[in-house]
Amino acid sequence: MIKTYIIVALVSYLLGSIPFGYILVKLFLKQDIRATGSGNIGATNVARSGAKGLAIATLLLDALKGTAAAGFAALIYTLFYGPTHIIDCWLCAPIMHLMQFAALFAVLGHMFPLWLRFRGGKGVATALGAYLAINPFSVVGALTVFIIVVAVSKYVSLGSIIASAVFPVMLFERYDPKAIWPAALVSLLIILKHHENIRRLLSGTEDKFGEKNPPAPPDAVEKQA
Repeated sequence: MIKTYIIVALVSYLLGSIPFGYILVKLFLKQDIRATGSGNIGATNVARSGAKGLAIATLLLDALKGTAAAGFAALIYTLFYGPTHIIDCWLCAPIMHLMQFAALFAVLGHMFPLWLRFRGGKGVATALGAYLAINPFSVVGALTVFIIVVAVSKYVSLGSIIASAVFPVMLFERYDPKAIWPAALVSLLIILKHHENIRRLLSGTEDKFGEKNPPAPPDAVEKQA
């Protein structure tokens, strides 16, 4: 079983590490998204650059990375135990744990992509896509919290942080707590990745959703490169 986890971890990391935001902006706008706004490669920063269509595509593709990683884990489980067993055991502890393990490494790949010197995004969309495949009901709950927070505060970062914090609690309601530690770790990583946003929120300098960011400082790309 250890070999299975190693294979799932490697494939999931490589899937997660595909920097779609960077690729799309580079391909269609001939720009480096890391030189715009916050310098992040995620959908929010792509949107703030003014490329709404590319932002939507980035969001969907980043989410698809997580879905693909979780699906790959389910496929590997099927190959080892057979399709009959996976139908009888859908979302029981063993397969759920493997799929969550895949989600964790897909998020790590997005946050620390090999191709961009391990400087990537914050993992929200990738985690969303992965857990839509694992447990869509918990995702709907967290997404509802996200929408409410953003609608009230206009801060996407605050919505992401709060939704990430409550997500493991929602998953806890449905499963053995011993099987949800990957979700708790994913949430913690996402919150930690928002450390600069937290600092700006506390200082009142965080950008609100819908505001177009100015170009990033000249040294931003160097820090992201």
